[in-house]
Amino acid sequence: MNAGATNDSRWRQAVRQLPNLVTIARFALVFPTAWLLWHNQIVAALVLILVGGLSDAVDGELARRFDWRTRFGAIADPAADKLLVVVVFVVLAVQGHLPLWLLVLVVGRDLVIVSGALAYRILFGELEMEPTLLSKVNTALQIVVLLLVLVHLAGYEPAAGIAGVVDPVGFVLVGVSSTVTGFQYVLVWSRRARDEHRARRAASEQDGG
Repeated sequence: MNAGATNDSRWRQAVRQLPNLVTIARFALVFPTAWLLWHNQIVAALVLILVGGLSDAVDGELARRFDWRTRFGAIADPAADKLLVVVVFVVLAVQGHLPLWLLVLVVGRDLVIVSGALAYRILFGELEMEPTLLSKVNTALQIVVLLLVLVHLAGYEPAAGIAGVVDPVGFVLVGVSSTVTGFQYVLVWSRRARDEHRARRAASEQDGG
């Protein structure tokens, strides 16, 4: 292989990492967003959240259109989104803009899912985390409620009814969807773990026979 071909191959490999670099940049936005919220710089925090949302769409489109999917991206991309959402929930709850019970449900759900995924990996190895339709709805509800709360705090409320819709309707919807999807993940992965255990036991008995 000549030098030109080698350089071209390296260039292609480097370009394939663009979605991952964008994802890493989203991780980097989490701390300044939290800092701005903590210091009541709501508009600036909203700008960073908007940048994060746009970058999420960009890296997803790049990965799909050019098939630049990687194992790192499959794990880190949703993790970056979830980290930002959870951090915003925590800051707003500590400041009294969100009820504590909602924070417990949202964070508790994620802790259950992460703990279950780690346990499955330790016991059975690799696993493919595929978000369900209900899980996607739950994430969308969380984002919408957070944005509405931030818009209200920023003073850009287009109508006086926003606060009334978010509290209690929005909070209740997020709480219910978080609880339901948490139980859904527990049931789905418990069944998968059971099936995997049975398959391995059957294979072991065949080998022993």
